Amino acid sequence: MTTSGSQPVYKRILLKLSGEALMGSAEYGIQPEVISRFAQEISELNAQGVQLGIVIGGGNIFRGAGLAASGMDRVSADHMGMLATVLNALALQDALERNGTFCRVMSAIRIHEVCEDYLRRRAIRHLEKGRVVIFAAGTGNPFFTTDSAASLRAVEIGAELMLKATQVDGVYNADPRKNPDAVRYDTLSYDEVINNRLGVMDTTAVVMCQEQKMPLRVFDVHRYGNLTDIVYGKNVGTLVK
Repeated sequence: MTTSGSQPVYKRILLKLSGEALMGSAEYGIQPEVISRFAQEISELNAQGVQLGIVIGGGNIFRGAGLAASGMDRVSADHMGMLATVLNALALQDALERNGTFCRVMSAIRIHEVCEDYLRRRAIRHLEKGRVVIFAAGTGNPFFTTDSAASLRAVEIGAELMLKATQVDGVYNADPRKNPDAVRYDTLSYDEVINNRLGVMDTTAVVMCQEQKMPLRVFDVHRYGNLTDIVYGKNVGTLVK
């Protein structure tokens, strides 16, 4: 990795974007101005030659684990959550294409009339051709979160960095929205994240990143420019390595 400058430090990244981030100030669904802002920054990076894969959650519509906790069969609930991620992926694709950015949605479950099936080699080819690729439907399997899907896709496409977009500006030792004395970490090891139960991602996702030596940076998704700053090598948020 080079120092920050006029050229992107990373050529290929995987961005994990939560469904909740799309809500903005609303309580449900997608806020158009929010998804348009995300699409604008992604389009700008794409135009600079950065290859972007995106995994998007579905918590703004349905969250499988939450539905299961209320009594629904877990497999059915997770399938509903997967479909919610497809809705979000299509919305983000539309926002990107309105910016003139070529984009493909690839689903881990078959919905041929709506989007492509996920095939690793085809996904890499899309990236090489300068298209943004949005990976929908998680891993395609129940009991796995979209965090785990993001780790898996990051490794599969050979990303140089995985980015976890959150509602706060990094990883803290406590919830900064509830505890004003919470301390933010600049860097962490994967062992520290797991042993201290810091809640960066679910343990399955963290272990996969650790085993495959995939660096992870956690940052505030709502500050415009953070994504670009990271790709150009600036120290934003918390780095887990």
